[in-house]
Amino acid sequence: MHPVPGGRRQPRRLPQCRRAPDVRRGAVRPLRGASRLSEAAQHAVTDEAARPRPSRALEITAAAVAVAFTAGYLGLATQIALRDESAVAAMDARTWPTVLGVAGLSVSIVLLVIAVARPAPRRDDLESVATGGPLRVMLTVVISGAFVAAWSAQSVILAGYRIQLFPIIAALYLLSLLLLFGHRRWIGLIAYPVGLTAFIYILFGIVLRIPL
Repeated sequence: MHPVPGGRRQPRRLPQCRRAPDVRRGAVRPLRGASRLSEAAQHAVTDEAARPRPSRALEITAAAVAVAFTAGYLGLATQIALRDESAVAAMDARTWPTVLGVAGLSVSIVLLVIAVARPAPRRDDLESVATGGPLRVMLTVVISGAFVAAWSAQSVILAGYRIQLFPIIAALYLLSLLLLFGHRRWIGLIAYPVGLTAFIYILFGIVLRIPL
């Protein structure tokens, strides 16, 4: 009670309390961006679960395949035909393929030893397998095998003319890989296979005189 002039007292007014928001009726609105944060968290959890886990068996298998491939490559490199095997020269057609084969085989053996002796490394930085990726890999292996098989013939005789197969099948091989992996621009489909094939043929077939 507060005293006022005249001897009367005025009753004190109680402070008014604000009504709490009615949660049941939906009066409280969710925070802005809360739904987006929850969706982002769900996507992060999904991506984390989809990432590949460490696999020791996969590392050993990949290293063993690399050893077998490089060993086969080295064996083929030592069988490259020479124009004159009796001539003793510092470098011939077998030199660089043999060097590459020895280097690749050495690295592959080191990778195999590491895969067997050490635990599998983490693969968190790798992305999940894309749709159609395994099929593209299998088709790449098939196309590469067909290219090597056709290349082993080296040349054919048509209408009395000897035609060397490497420039033709190499350009078709590169064109097939470009189409397989989604390249559709006609400039690249023509310029890249023709240009790279011409470079390899001129360098090795004409300048270095390596039979292709």
